[in-house]
Amino acid sequence: MKKFLAILVCKLGHFIGGFVGKGSSMPGKFALKICPYILRQVTLPPYIIAVTGSNGKTSTVEMIAAILRSEGKNVVYNEEGSNQIEGVTTTVLTHSTFGGVMKADVLLIESDERYAAHSFKFFHPTHFVVTNLYRDQLTRNGHPEWVFDALQPAMFPETRLILNADDPLSSCFGVGRDNVVRFGLDRCSLSTEEPSGAYHDGAYCPVCKSPMEYRYYHFNHIGAYHCENCGFVRPDSVDYTATDLDLEEGLLTIDGALTIHLAFRSIYNVYNILAAYAVCRECGVSAERIGKVVNNYILKNGRMVRFLLGAHHGMLLTSKHENSIAYDTNLRFVRSTEDPCTVVIIVDAVSRKYYTSETSWLWDIDFGQLNCEHVEKVLLCGQYASDLAVRFSFTDVPQEKIELHPDITEACASLKERGAEDVYVLTCFSDRDKLLSQVEKEAV
Repeated sequence: MKKFLAILVCKLGHFIGGFVGKGSSMPGKFALKICPYILRQVTLPPYIIAVTGSNGKTSTVEMIAAILRSEGKNVVYNEEGSNQIEGVTTTVLTHSTFGGVMKADVLLIESDERYAAHSFKFFHPTHFVVTNLYRDQLTRNGHPEWVFDALQPAMFPETRLILNADDPLSSCFGVGRDNVVRFGLDRCSLSTEEPSGAYHDGAYCPVCKSPMEYRYYHFNHIGAYHCENCGFVRPDSVDYTATDLDLEEGLLTIDGALTIHLAFRSIYNVYNILAAYAVCRECGVSAERIGKVVNNYILKNGRMVRFLLGAHHGMLLTSKHENSIAYDTNLRFVRSTEDPCTVVIIVDAVSRKYYTSETSWLWDIDFGQLNCEHVEKVLLCGQYASDLAVRFSFTDVPQEKIELHPDITEACASLKERGAEDVYVLTCFSDRDKLLSQVEKEAV
């Protein structure tokens, strides 16, 4: 009776909540109050795929769903983005019969890395993808190794782990395990001998804490690492490998055979594609099928949006606040472009959950990448525009290029009235709509 009541309340709550914007996690929260063990009592699909990590979860899940659906699979996933146990419960129960049988071929879960152990307490994924573990939301997550420790209990022996071989901390989950596959990127034209970014989180081995060396870096601490002390190393042979990458031409080659045209020429997009490719291959999907779906794939989750503002063509690049590597990779993308442009950085709300006004993370971002000739103006917007201005005063970006616009509406109006150069906007989920409400979305 409790199971039936929990499912009924969840379905009703999701239906009603859809009208007031509370339909993603609250129904699951109520269901768990009624029946705390409800997730143990539901019959789940044969494939349960979980995706976690500091960055790339949502984009990777979206691509996995698109690929598997192209194979005719009925895929259910938490599209609303609520990725803790309450949101997972809502997803599962709203797609189940009142008898507790989930109607799907695949349950695909975007999981919060800190709370995965809670989400999977009552059932275990068949496949678990870890995209990366970076510095992320200091007030919430502390250090990435602390997040690693919180995630470790969710790594069950029977679960097949699909790990980023180029991220030393993520790769650690595979130490001492057999049921592991890895994806990674070989040395390519963008690889460097020195790390990028404001700090080097790969300086020490995550296993034994000894100094760690690199043969090359792709970005920040992501690359080919090895520890002389304990032997922890990025494997020379990776199960699913990007064997060639040309971001200028927008071409990615996987396993020396499959060529993919990139709709978004970013190293982040490459790793998201690799993660989706790896898990779908593990689920029996052919490389050719994956290539057809991912070729020139444009994300629908709003992480990248093209827009028009007056005579300007613009691109919104969602960069997770309190996560410096997300910003660094998008700044690197802007730097790689060649046409004259204006860059708009909006920090109007620091965190969606913790209202601390904590802005120390701005100092971890390599804003100096904007010191290039084709970046003509940098507009600093939002209530933290002055914090950004102080940070920029410690870069080599010429001060005459920098404008302060605390009012986002005023900034957009000012930009609309002048020029026709390209515009790139870097902001986070919380502030994204404050920009989009001022512009016209461009058809792709």
